[in-house]
Amino acid sequence: MKHIATVALMLNLGVAGVYAQQKPVNMTFSGTLEPSTINLQPGTHTDEENVAGNGTLGPFTYRGLFADPDSPPLSSTCPGPTHLYFPTVAGGGVFRFQDGSLLTVRLTQGSFCIDFTAGVAHATATYQITGGTGRFNGASGTLTKTATLLPVLFNASNSAVLVTDTGKFEGTVFGMAIGEEGQDKGQ
Repeated sequence: MKHIATVALMLNLGVAGVYAQQKPVNMTFSGTLEPSTINLQPGTHTDEENVAGNGTLGPFTYRGLFADPDSPPLSSTCPGPTHLYFPTVAGGGVFRFQDGSLLTVRLTQGSFCIDFTAGVAHATATYQITGGTGRFNGASGTLTKTATLLPVLFNASNSAVLVTDTGKFEGTVFGMAIGEEGQDKGQ
């Protein structure tokens, strides 16, 4: 009986080592960005991001919302007479993976720089992982997004209303379930 209890304790300790791991993340994506009618914060406009991709956590879709000020502030971050800088003031999103697990994130900082001469914008954002479901239950960490945005369609006011969105998410996820071989459970 004592032997069985010892084996059971060893198995429990071994299984505990499978959980609460850290995982470096590198995921690429492509999709679209478009204006939303949702108002995340007064004095801003909200955009919706819908992308799909693949990477170290497996194939995924991502839906995010973020708000930028209606009037861009003066900034030397995006120098040049044909450049415009917008800080991102609020946002968050949900990653959905093939196994049905969800990973939730909240924006901590972000911005984008529009180059009107080149007809392109470059975006960066940092997200705090706030948890999730399935293999991401209790997850934490940070993800950084870098993206290139190209306009596809403009409205009557000459504002882009449909934009391509390509880029990558990089960072680290803590506290997710990882199998013994270092592979995510469910993959």
